[in-house]
Amino acid sequence: MKQLLLIRHAKSDWNDPSQKDFDRPLNDRGHRNAPEMAHRLVKKSIIPQHIVTSPAMRAKTTANYFAEAFKIKPSGIQKEPAIYEASAESLLKVINSLDNTFDLVALFGHNPGLTTFAENLCEADIFNIPTCGMVLIEFPFDNWEMVSKGTGKMIFFDFPKNKEQG
Repeated sequence: MKQLLLIRHAKSDWNDPSQKDFDRPLNDRGHRNAPEMAHRLVKKSIIPQHIVTSPAMRAKTTANYFAEAFKIKPSGIQKEPAIYEASAESLLKVINSLDNTFDLVALFGHNPGLTTFAENLCEADIFNIPTCGMVLIEFPFDNWEMVSKGTGKMIFFDFPKNKEQG
């Protein structure tokens, strides 16, 4: 069985209007939420074997917080340019090309593509993955190439303001 953990980057800083979208850092709330959400996963013993992230600053920084909690070295994080500003179709290509030695993979990305992708995979009514929100989806097969629309089952959906999960 394969499990995919989709994580939207934490809250980013919009204070510098001259800054390129790609280079936006996390704001204070983002720096607080990312370690908190990573800790929620560790408490549930949900530890991905592999992390794939958009190379945008806010996604990379979020992924680094999670990697630290999972005891994965930053050098072990795969930066995938196709995730930045990706459509659901582009994200599916990234997932279909994952190494089958990994059964649980975390992907750090952006909306609106990430939410659309999650809804497509498990036909869930998510509507919006908030910043630093997480969706765990399980697939009934052992090959990432078989992941496609409607083949997954949502295991959980959590986000920073969801206090019952914390």
